[in-house]
Amino acid sequence: MTPTDSKQKPQPPSGILIVDKPQGMTSHDVVSRVRRLAHTRKVGHAGTLDPMATGVLVIGIGKATRLLTYLSASTKTYDATMRLGIGTTSEDADGQVTECPGASDVTADQVADAARVVRERGWQVPSAVSAIKIGGKRAHALVREGEDVHIPPREVHISAIDLTGPLRPTAAEAGVPVVDCDIHVECSAGTYVRAIARDIAEQLGTAAHLTALRRLQAGAFTLHDAAPLDRLEALCAEGADVPIIPIGEAVSRLFDTLEISQEEAARFAHGNPPERSGAQLADMNVDQPIGVYCEGRCLGLVKVQNGALRTIRVW
Repeated sequence: MTPTDSKQKPQPPSGILIVDKPQGMTSHDVVSRVRRLAHTRKVGHAGTLDPMATGVLVIGIGKATRLLTYLSASTKTYDATMRLGIGTTSEDADGQVTECPGASDVTADQVADAARVVRERGWQVPSAVSAIKIGGKRAHALVREGEDVHIPPREVHISAIDLTGPLRPTAAEAGVPVVDCDIHVECSAGTYVRAIARDIAEQLGTAAHLTALRRLQAGAFTLHDAAPLDRLEALCAEGADVPIIPIGEAVSRLFDTLEISQEEAARFAHGNPPERSGAQLADMNVDQPIGVYCEGRCLGLVKVQNGALRTIRVW
């Protein structure tokens, strides 16, 4: 068979897919399933969700994997339930119980005051059972090996920790008095909601762990953009394509944009940034990439640096 007789292999899709991650799966498990659905290994995610957690998991497919670096740094919004009175190794319900001091007389005002202290201090010690590397090894691997893990504090920004319902005093299976609290959290990337629960409990003189965690938003993407994994698999089984957000649409939702001429586009294709200076640069966001478009097509990303535009991605 000659090359002209053979069918051209279809190109895999490129874009952003928002999955409503189910409970009990790792983020890597979801990526593996999406690889099969999209028929490409070029798939990654922006911002890990714990196995217990559900909600918005941003997946990049094809060329859109190059966007994930910038998406990982986006702010996140969560709803969570923390159980005051019992601590676990992982600071969530998947861990082994480590302490049971109980919590029977906690009030909503006390929880709100403790949350304010945690929100305002601007730093956090990440959870020991996490993907952070210490000496080249993941912290959670060191914990499983029985090592005592010490992670230094890191700067975080928590813009909100709000109680979203009444406290629910009850008793755990072992008879330990506990209090369940529903909270809403808005925070910077790299913030551990499990550690927020731990730190609130510490302010209250007890221990805590999360019993539920749901990510509502990651940057520009929300649950309104998300589809459950089983629904995506059903659609693909019926012959439909993976319902991705095209790169151009995703970039315009995430960043400011810059329209360039066809002549500039020809140069940009070789990595040469458009020339802008003075007042033209004054209104551009220096903290985020800028999407470059020509006649409605996204060509790549630039960034303002040292008084000029610098090319950082060409699709």
